[in-house]
Amino acid sequence: MFKAFSQRLYLRIWLAVVGGVAVLTLLVGWAWQMAAEQNAQNQTAPSQRELVMTDAQGNVIVQGRASRVYSPNDGLVFEIDTAKGESWKLSMGARTPHNNRPPPGGHAAFWLRPPFGFLWLLGMIGVVVIVGVFPIIRRLLKRLENLQRGVQRFGEGDLSVRVATEGQDEVADLARQFNAAASRVQELVQSHKALLANASHELRSPLARIRMGLELMGGDASVSAAKAEIQRNINELDQLVDEILLASRLDSPDVDIGSTESIDLIGLAAEECARVEAELILQGVDALEVQAIAKLLRRAVRNLLENARRYSQGEVTLTLSQEGDTAVVRVEDHGPGVPLGQRERIFEKFYRLPGASERSGGVGLGLALVRSIALHHGGSVRCKDRCDGLQGACFELRLPQAMPASGQV
Repeated sequence: MFKAFSQRLYLRIWLAVVGGVAVLTLLVGWAWQMAAEQNAQNQTAPSQRELVMTDAQGNVIVQGRASRVYSPNDGLVFEIDTAKGESWKLSMGARTPHNNRPPPGGHAAFWLRPPFGFLWLLGMIGVVVIVGVFPIIRRLLKRLENLQRGVQRFGEGDLSVRVATEGQDEVADLARQFNAAASRVQELVQSHKALLANASHELRSPLARIRMGLELMGGDASVSAAKAEIQRNINELDQLVDEILLASRLDSPDVDIGSTESIDLIGLAAEECARVEAELILQGVDALEVQAIAKLLRRAVRNLLENARRYSQGEVTLTLSQEGDTAVVRVEDHGPGVPLGQRERIFEKFYRLPGASERSGGVGLGLALVRSIALHHGGSVRCKDRCDGLQGACFELRLPQAMPASGQV
């Protein structure tokens, strides 16, 4: 309960209003009760005045100082002291009910008598205020919650998110400023992606010319060794350019990447395992097909296997299984593993584990592409410990066998 109040601003504001009304009610009730008691004391305090009683002929019957005593039940009582030392008492009965109304302070219910009647009135006013201000506060804070959700989605990478601007107050002004900033950031990011994609595309032409020149070169063994080294570096640059281009295309929903088709996942996995000398294990499946874009799915499996081979100090295995309508591709290695705190960051673009820059190969785009491809097909990928408890990492790619309509191109 306390956690809900600490996390919801509208509840704290509503509680402050409720508390203010409650304190005001108590203070006003206390002040009214004090005034009622003071009034009762004034009415019951004896006061003396000259009183003269005469008969029909005007003869004085009693004359002296009279003290009035007020009694809510007995009416008025006067005690008269004459100059001769005699004491008289004059009593006046309580008022009789008129029009079926009880006399003041008479037989009314105790909760309607002062000060309870006033407290009940204040309580009813307080309840009306408490119930009435809640929807007003909730409506105001609802706009802040919408803005909060928009900022959260924007921070998670959805640069197209915008929030509704209602009214002319500070909240609406903040929403307009957020929309303007989000539009500017989206334009800058799109310009950056376009520049990166165009530059990567232009790099392919000089790389092709360098590769052609190497093919035309002759020479002895030392020259051949140099050519092989140059060729290896060219291949790495070509792979980097290809990955950058693919990443930029996956980030652009309007770019045509390919058509969806039925793919034999076992056959595809067998081909990629043969490339890196990995072991293929079929776990309870004889045939496994998925609806996907062939070149993207092949790139995802290849990147997982190459990443495992790069860091593994032993055998690499690829296990295929099926869970309901989901195909599961599990790649396990015998490498150093991935620390628990880094298992999400390794899927970020151009991020590599500390110390990985000294190892050969890899620029930090392979796993990011795997995640983009998985999300494009409505699937997911994660890193975890090996299933057998041995040292190493396990990358689990999950793909729905029926590709969702949003992922088709």
